[in-house]
Amino acid sequence: MTEPQKAPGKRRPFSGVRLVVAVAVAAALASAGVTALLVNIMERKQEARNPFYRVVELDDTITDPAVWGKNFPLQYDSYKRTVDQQRTRYGGSEAVARTPTKADPRSVVAQSRLEEDPRLVTMWSGYAFATDFREERGHAHMLDDQVFTERQHVTAQPGTCIHCHGSVYVPYKKLGDGDLIKGFEKMNQMPFAEARKLVDHPVSCIDCHDPTTMQLRVTRPGFIEGIAALKASQGVPDFKVNEHATRQEMRTYVCGQCHVEYYFKGKEKRLTYPWAKGINIDQIMAYYDEDGHTDWTHKLTGAKVLKAQHPEFEMYSQGIHARSGVACADCHMPYQREGAMKVSDHHVRSPLLNINRACQTCHKWSEAELLSRAETLQTRTFETRNIAMDALVDLIHDLENAQRAGVSDEALAKARALQKRAQFYLDFVEAENSMGFHADQEAVRILSKSINFSRLGQNALRPEGGASTAPDTRPQGAPKPVPPTAEGMQQGSR
Repeated sequence: MTEPQKAPGKRRPFSGVRLVVAVAVAAALASAGVTALLVNIMERKQEARNPFYRVVELDDTITDPAVWGKNFPLQYDSYKRTVDQQRTRYGGSEAVARTPTKADPRSVVAQSRLEEDPRLVTMWSGYAFATDFREERGHAHMLDDQVFTERQHVTAQPGTCIHCHGSVYVPYKKLGDGDLIKGFEKMNQMPFAEARKLVDHPVSCIDCHDPTTMQLRVTRPGFIEGIAALKASQGVPDFKVNEHATRQEMRTYVCGQCHVEYYFKGKEKRLTYPWAKGINIDQIMAYYDEDGHTDWTHKLTGAKVLKAQHPEFEMYSQGIHARSGVACADCHMPYQREGAMKVSDHHVRSPLLNINRACQTCHKWSEAELLSRAETLQTRTFETRNIAMDALVDLIHDLENAQRAGVSDEALAKARALQKRAQFYLDFVEAENSMGFHADQEAVRILSKSINFSRLGQNALRPEGGASTAPDTRPQGAPKPVPPTAEGMQQGSR
């Protein structure tokens, strides 16, 4: 006989034993999962509670970043990457090979800006920058590049330069017998070579962090005095940056210690930030007018002129990011996750090389879109910069010829005064390393004023209602210098 067929749609029921086993297994798996989750949470909380390793005791005398790196290996690892040379469309540098010599042991340098744009030689004629000026490199190179620049052979640079090119906090304290300001004043008056012997490292951990609490701090006397003068101009007397600044402000101020416009004041060569009237370029120009300071006499025109340095802090302060409370570190040292820890990336570089963490934290657009927006702003600034550069070079050549043509001293003096303004306003954008991105409208405003100053200077040399008395002195048939293009910049021609 055949076995009876099963009724359709009916199943053999689970046995009680199998059901109990299934429930037990499920409960065990759930318990294991919950336990693993709790253990993971506990481990992450423990990691977050101890964001560094207590390997060595740090104090206020240790300048070597490698020692700090034993306690902070993640930060130190990224700090060491500032040796990298990687360019963006309008900034950064390429590694250019050179043959080392006894005088200059560097085997790699950045590309020469003077070769890329010879108009800079005309603008800085008679000044050391007309001899050697190269693209910026990372913090790891900041000391050597200052030591071995050809500018050291052209002029006797003072120890003041070390203020921003080396780890000077401990040397200042030693020179001043514990007094930071007194040590600063002593080093300013030293020859550069003598001051260099007192410094062992480029910018280091101790320059921005308290070794006991790891809190951010300002250690550069130039900024301490400069920001106090700025705050006083804004109605805030007796501002002490390390006591009164907020933590978010400090995340900009520690960068602003060095990325600023400055000058050497008096025979003491005291490093001074010209902020007593305010921090925008018109206020800085008014300060220099009142103070009477000029950096050199232009070789071709006889004008007493100014050299802008690297006013990133001043330009940033005029931009939308500053107004929105965004700090330098938010973009140039964005946070990154390492396990449960949130660590600032100490590989300080352009945000355009790190768009995901530097920009997309706030801006919910694709990397390609954000890069395109940034480069559009920079391209517009660069094109306006070229117009301003042509206008300035035209004024310089007109002044050269006007001197030979016997133009009146009054007209020459007026044109020279306008050259001083045209040159400083142009150089303020040229020396600022964002190609307008930090404050794009302000950058174009500054360049527009530079163009106007140059054209007014040319008009000052013209007879009333007549043509220019300054003919073109370029060799017959010589083409007018062609400014670098945006495409050339992208290929590394800047």
